[in-house]
Amino acid sequence: MSEEKDTKKELAKLKRLATEIAGEIHDIVEDTLWSEYNRLPELAQSCAEAVKKANDYKKENGL
Repeated sequence: MSEEKDTKKELAKLKRLATEIAGEIHDIVEDTLWSEYNRLPELAQSCAEAVKKANDYKKENGL
């Protein structure tokens, strides 16, 4: 049971990372688009990678 709990905890951590990056994108779009638009491609790539990592982890662990 502890292993399953650890697996779910790791998935939550990976999802939180993706959500935090998405939040940064949201903040730029909402507040500072004209001055920080150049950060969007890098953040979008990081977000896509984080979501893929979380989805892959989920699939690998049968969650």
